[in-house]
Parts: sequence; structure tokens; C-alpha cells
Amino acid sequence: MDLNLKIHDKGHVDIGGADTVELAEEYGTPLYAIDEDRIRDNYKRVYDAFTKYYSNFKILYASKANTNLSVMRILEEEGSCIDAVSPGEVFTSLKTGFSPDRILFTGNNVTNDELKYIDETGVKINLDSVSQLKRLAKIVDPEGYKISFRVNPMVGAGHHEHCITGGEMSKFGIKENEAVEVYKLAKEMGFEPVGMHTHIGSGILDPEPFKLATTVLMDIAGQVSQETDVNFEFLDLGGGFGIPYEPEENLLDIDLFAKESTGIFKSKLSEYGMNDNKEPYMYIEPGRYLVGDAALLLTRVNTVKNSYRKFIGVDSGFNTLLRPSMYGSYHHIVLANKANEPAENGSKIEKVDVAGNVCESGDLFARDRPLPPIEEGDLLAIMNAGAYSFSMGSQYNSRPRPAEILVKNGNSEIIRERETYEDLFNKQILPKRLKK
Repeated sequence: MDLNLKIHDKGHVDIGGADTVELAEEYGTPLYAIDEDRIRDNYKRVYDAFTKYYSNFKILYASKANTNLSVMRILEEEGSCIDAVSPGEVFTSLKTGFSPDRILFTGNNVTNDELKYIDETGVKINLDSVSQLKRLAKIVDPEGYKISFRVNPMVGAGHHEHCITGGEMSKFGIKENEAVEVYKLAKEMGFEPVGMHTHIGSGILDPEPFKLATTVLMDIAGQVSQETDVNFEFLDLGGGFGIPYEPEENLLDIDLFAKESTGIFKSKLSEYGMNDNKEPYMYIEPGRYLVGDAALLLTRVNTVKNSYRKFIGVDSGFNTLLRPSMYGSYHHIVLANKANEPAENGSKIEKVDVAGNVCESGDLFARDRPLPPIEEGDLLAIMNAGAYSFSMGSQYNSRPRPAEILVKNGNSEIIRERETYEDLFNKQILPKRLKK
């Protein structure tokens, strides 16, 4: 178990050496609090584990998890590269200091205008379909143009069916049995294929699907290499590494995973002679593993309601953390201002529903969650809110989005201002005929 839960000496939840109760009082709620050192530690743990077994290795941060400029900058300083899935993520990455050679764009259902933009940035393109390949050939001069392809390895895994990105139901990638033909076509058109990519799903704690996907990808790459004379510069195993959201879940043994994955990788390189000239880079694309447990969402209890069920009403909703409503995801919830309460008053634990303030029946952070006695005015900390929280947030119900703060060594600073009601109208234009 590693929920990154720390208790301050005052009996309050701690993040980055700061008292969450004091943070809530200073900045208001709802509030995303991010621990800078946790991000750095997570990155180093993964990098050190893999480079111990294979030196030609790069981490591509899956930036869709969290694109806050400060979070991106921290990872840029650590030496990370970027997995970008939209032109906006490419733009954000460039803005935070990532050079184009450190960014790999993997889009799906990409428009011609988006392909033109990616080409202009100098970022390498990882193509998802033959359609993209043919359309790119009309936009750029294919001769010697380096590209990569995403391949569907027919292996899928994930914490929810919407998060499984491999297999026959997936919209992503070219079919594994068409890979040789597609790489041949690309070479005939003048392109220079230099990479292969796959991704099987998200939120995975069992290393077995990764090992299987690595084996399948390397077999596909080996066949392509032998039949098309492609010399791979990199082979990208994707991401999806999970974190323990529930207390009984264990943190992924990253060292063992790295050892086994690199073992398969190196064995297959030798089997197919893909390391005869130069060993290709091994890429992985962690997102939530780097930032998920580095942040929490602080929310204030404003209503305790005894109806047919007992509801704990808070001042945030699925507009700030969508995962429970969208995926049925579990997020651990702690009484931040009385963090030792469960141990001291175990007999008083009761099952309650923690409900948000959005006008939707599905706006629940937890159903039948065992929690200590909660009063109006208490502060809740919703753990592991660093990934897919703000990035999936919205202004639904015309609610301004929360502030984000960065915490380091007990000190905090604003890294995204809380929106105001006026921000709800940004970019809106009222025609003159409708103005009063």
C-alpha cells in the first residue's frame, strides 16, 4: 500500500510538508495541492529502475494526465521527454521548454491542419492509420521524412473498459497482421520509418499484460525489420502503469517490472538482429504513475444530510474530479482536519455517500464509504488527484474551476489562479442585436 498519505504533527493531512488545513484556509476550496518532490521522486524511481538494465532508455511523460505548466516544467528539468496526443499538448510542451526532438506526437483521427501544425513544429509523428500516412504524404515531402506507427498488439488491459486501448474493440493503431504491409508502403512512398509504438491500456497494476504486450510488439517489430529492412531508432512500449488508489492495493514493483520488461526487450532484439547496427531506444510513457499520487483535492463539507441515505455534501463535484462518475473509480478520502480520527474512534465509523455539488445524480465521489463522524465545516482530502483531475475538469453548471498550488518543503505557491464568474464568459461574443 502506498497512497502517499502523510499526517502532520497537528493531526492534519500533510502534503509536501505543509498542513492541508492551513492551505485550505489560505487559498480556499476546492483546491488542488501538488507535491513537487513527489513528482521528482516518481520520475527518478522509474528512470533509475529501467536504466539499471538497459541504458538506451527514455521516459515520455503522457502529458494528458496533467498539463499544468509547472508540472510539465518539473518533468522537463528531470530530463523527461513527452508523449503528446494533441496539437495543444505539443504546444504546451514546447512552451514549457521541451525541444521538438523530445516530443513524440501520437494522435488519432487527426485532421490535415493538425498534421501541418505538427510538421511545422519539427516534432516526430507517430501515425495511427494508413489514412494518416497518405494524407501526410500530400502535406510534406516524404523523401527521408522520419515517422513511426502505432500498432495494435491485440493485447488489452485496464481498470475500466473505456481505458483498454488494445484488442479488437480498440480504435487505436494499425492491425498487427498488416504491420509489414504498412511499413513497406511507407518506404515505397519515400518515408523513413524509424519507430514502432503500442499502448494496451491504463491503470494497470499487474505487470503480466505489459510483458505479453512487449513480447508481441517485439515480435511484430522483428518481423517488420526482417521483411522491410527497417532499422528502428526506437520501440515504444506505451504506458498505463497504475497506482494504488485503494488501501489494499500495492504499488507496482517497478524494479522487477523494469528487469522483466528489459529482459524481454533485449532478448527479442538479439533474436531478430535488431541490435546488429545500433541498439534502438526503449521508450515507455507513464502518466499517472509520475503525477497521480503527487496531488490531492481539498474540499469543504457544507452539508450533512440524513435522507434515505446519509449524504456528506461538499463544495466540489465531478467538474473537478470526473473519474468516479465516469469510470466508477475509487479515490481514497480522508478527514483532513481529523486525520487520526479513524484510529481513535474506530467504533464510530459509518458508511456514507460523499456527494458533490453538481446537479447530476451521478455526482458522487464515494458510495457507502466507511468514514469517521463528519461535521459541516470539516475538510476532506481526496487522494491521488494528480492525474486526470484538472485535465478532465470543466465549467459544467457554470462553476469556475479551482486553483492549483505547488508545495515544496512546506512552502506553497499558486500555479493556477482560481477562476471567477467572469472567466465563464471568456471567448463568448454576444451579437449586437441581442445586447441590451
